[in-house]
Amino acid sequence: MKKLLTFLLIYLLPNSSLWTADTCSRVAVVNYQEVLVDTNATQKGDGLRYYLEKDLEAKSYLELYQEGNRTRLSNTVIGTLATSMMFSSFFVDKSSPGREALLIGGFSVMVLNFLMAKTLEHKNEGNLERAIEEYNKRNLPRIDYSSDNRFKRDSEMAEDGIYLNVTKEF
Repeated sequence: MKKLLTFLLIYLLPNSSLWTADTCSRVAVVNYQEVLVDTNATQKGDGLRYYLEKDLEAKSYLELYQEGNRTRLSNTVIGTLATSMMFSSFFVDKSSPGREALLIGGFSVMVLNFLMAKTLEHKNEGNLERAIEEYNKRNLPRIDYSSDNRFKRDSEMAEDGIYLNVTKEF
């Protein structure tokens, strides 16, 4: 069990870029021109703000989307707690039963925190799509945006499960 956890930590931490979202390359087509959806990494969806501000309902969905993408204090605190549990296990006596509990507990908390954060991020993508839909109902030029079928809506999913998306950027 210890070898598996060590292998996962050594393998996954350096490759953390595999888990990141595709923020730099998301584009929407407006008037036959490509527009970057995410102008920077902190304000996702800000590239469409110029268009979405014309419709109050679309703007409210965009603001809801951007609010949902902010770093949550709870995720930061839980991640710090999990990391400190794992590191503190290295300072406990090897014969102590608490050492393995700290290591496994910290790793479990870290994985659960990651999965919860990714789930919330996935659910939040629907707000951006709704903002674009609301804009397209009442305004021109139309915004053509698809999320590359990376994340399907719940109604479109064939079955439940865990999905892993691996992308390479730049």
